[in-house]
Amino acid sequence: QLQLVESGGGLVQAGGSLRLFCVASGPSFHLNSVGWFRQAPGKEREFVSAISWNDNSAYYAEAVKGRFTMSRDNVKKTLSLQMNSLKSEDTAIYYCVANYRHPPGDRADLYDHWGQGTQVTVSS
Repeated sequence: QLQLVESGGGLVQAGGSLRLFCVASGPSFHLNSVGWFRQAPGKEREFVSAISWNDNSAYYAEAVKGRFTMSRDNVKKTLSLQMNSLKSEDTAIYYCVANYRHPPGDRADLYDHWGQGTQVTVSS
């Protein structure tokens, strides 16, 4: 069973940076795509970014494009999200996600493996 554990969240001032990490344990050989979603208080989960496990196809939500950069290491089975120029509206719980069947996409139902989440708080 694949397990995902996030780390790296915290409190940062607007304009600052944070780097989130996700470590996958369990079978990853047949993974298809991995990524990040977030959920702000009182709002639905929203897509942040996703990348193919097998090539460099990467996708970002318009709200984070140009500010966030995702990378992965297939050998170490890790995923990271570098977040720069953070805004108060980036405040949310960030979830690492993965799936074995679908290419990267922005729908939450494509991903059947979710981490527990890590809190990111951006103060203005």
